Amino acid sequence: MRKLIKTAAALAAVLALAGCATGGATAGAPVDVSGADVAVRTLDNGDKLEEYRVAGQLRMVRITPVRGAPYYLYDRDGDGALDRDDADKVPQTYWKLFSW
Repeated sequence: MRKLIKTAAALAAVLALAGCATGGATAGAPVDVSGADVAVRTLDNGDKLEEYRVAGQLRMVRITPVRGAPYYLYDRDGDGALDRDDADKVPQTYWKLFSW
């Protein structure tokens, strides 16, 4: 009887976590890219670049390297330029560490 209860509890936990799963690459993004036009191209080195534009303005870029995890560049303030670190003028790069 206890084994059945433990199995049912484990199954309920897994189903609860599955209900919280993100809905794709743009879910949980710090900028609103709903309804964005997505332009996808492959760079010379094989990396895939996805540009998300809302009303013609670039809001987010997702780069998927041939080897490695995808990373993101955002325009959080909506000025049309990707965010940069003020000290070094380097683009602020974000990786999605966890998803479920």
